[in-house]
Amino acid sequence: MARVFLSGTLRQLAGGASQIDIEARDVRQLLRALGERCPELAPHLESGYAIAIDGEIFQDAWFAPIRPDSEVHLVPAIRGG
Repeated sequence: MARVFLSGTLRQLAGGASQIDIEARDVRQLLRALGERCPELAPHLESGYAIAIDGEIFQDAWFAPIRPDSEVHLVPAIRGG
């Protein structure tokens, strides 16, 4: 299972958990499974965060692959102006 690391607000919404193991093949499945496991997170997962998979940052890449041994970090998306 992929290990998902949470910080800040997401950690608080997940009941204080800093990491959660999730089984998923891509970002879309991961976000769905994470929202099901921690319903308080669900409304926050689809916008405002980029996903770092094994050190590579993805933004709006719903089908980016996730391996069973991947480390996934949800990070606030960088917005330009």
